[in-house]
Amino acid sequence: MRRKNSRVTPHSQLLPAPSATRALAARLAPLLRAGDIVALSGELGAGKTFFARAIIQALGGPEEVPSPTFTLVQTYDLKPVPVWHFDLYRLANPEDAYELDIEDAFSDAISLIEWPERLGALLPDDRLDVDLAFGDTEEARTVTLAGGPSWTERLKALSP
Repeated sequence: MRRKNSRVTPHSQLLPAPSATRALAARLAPLLRAGDIVALSGELGAGKTFFARAIIQALGGPEEVPSPTFTLVQTYDLKPVPVWHFDLYRLANPEDAYELDIEDAFSDAISLIEWPERLGALLPDDRLDVDLAFGDTEEARTVTLAGGPSWTERLKALSP
């Protein structure tokens, strides 16, 4: 499943409030296509679930988007592409992801993955990494975006 590719140079931007985080997710959403993997990293409470919810809602998903913390995955049959939202915090071994049908998600859907490092070598290189970090105020976040080769042009559209 793993492919070796070079990474697009990362860029960072300040998100001063949740509205800025939501706006970035809304700009990202129309750039996503089947087979895309968005790896959401950051400390507990940094906004990974908030960002995933904002993407799902921007793609036409429901107003209420539950966290997949306990179910490990929530699926959304959106048009034209389904979205799978994974929270792998409780994943014991990378191979356990096969039981979640992660291969199907990787080929046919948009995969939003919280705690992607839990996949180890199963995490494809051609993905978008979204790293969220706490900012200098309670609501501020810094986001760093980096992607594989399929993201070269699309990341330019997200530059501040």
